[in-house]
Amino acid sequence: MITISGFLLGAGVLVLVAPGIALGTITEIGVVAQVGASSATGTSSVTGISGTGGATGGTGTTGSPSCPGSPCLAVSETTGYQVKLGSDRKLMTIPHAGSIVAWTVTLGDPTAAQTSYFDTNEGGPASAGIAILKAGKSLHFTLEAQGPIVPLAKYFGETAQFPLPTALSVKKGWIVALSVPTWAPTLALGYPNTTSWRASRAKKGCTTTSTQTAQQTLDTSVEYYCLYQTARLTYSATLITTP
Repeated sequence: MITISGFLLGAGVLVLVAPGIALGTITEIGVVAQVGASSATGTSSVTGISGTGGATGGTGTTGSPSCPGSPCLAVSETTGYQVKLGSDRKLMTIPHAGSIVAWTVTLGDPTAAQTSYFDTNEGGPASAGIAILKAGKSLHFTLEAQGPIVPLAKYFGETAQFPLPTALSVKKGWIVALSVPTWAPTLALGYPNTTSWRASRAKKGCTTTSTQTAQQTLDTSVEYYCLYQTARLTYSATLITTP
């Protein structure tokens, strides 16, 4: 793993102990041991380069992105979060109040041709940032907090961790999402239909992946209607709970 600045955290839970201070914990939200299934293509409504071959999600904490394989699929111009991973419906749900201090992303390594395609058609070079959502009614979510958008191209093929310049205060039950104003090779494919992620797109926009829908204005409520199955977003976030 590459740590851009600050500290490096592994998967799992650590306990912070200081004299005279109550215990707090560090938890990596979105990290589990999971093996993706093989021989399944990505959903047609997710932006990708032409190709019909299946991709295999590998072992690891967040899965293996599809690029540079065929198909090479990317998240594009939207904000998304993992709804389910098998039977786990709370993978990206914040379990306790505290602060998000960093986020981590595993990136595919698209070829020069694939990168050029996405750069040209999806608003520019790859980039992403962390977003914190509060669920409302009828698949609407309010953006409660967000980190800065980070250029990603130099980290292709790596797992990179980005400590936040300012920690994000969060509450139990809020959701950690990934905001992608351009594109990012962060889709692991080949999972069963019980694995799905949701995007900040309206009902009629699920197949329109080159329209800007990333939720980036604080305190706004946006519909996350579009559900994409058999794929996983390869990101996680580091939470320090409030004692």
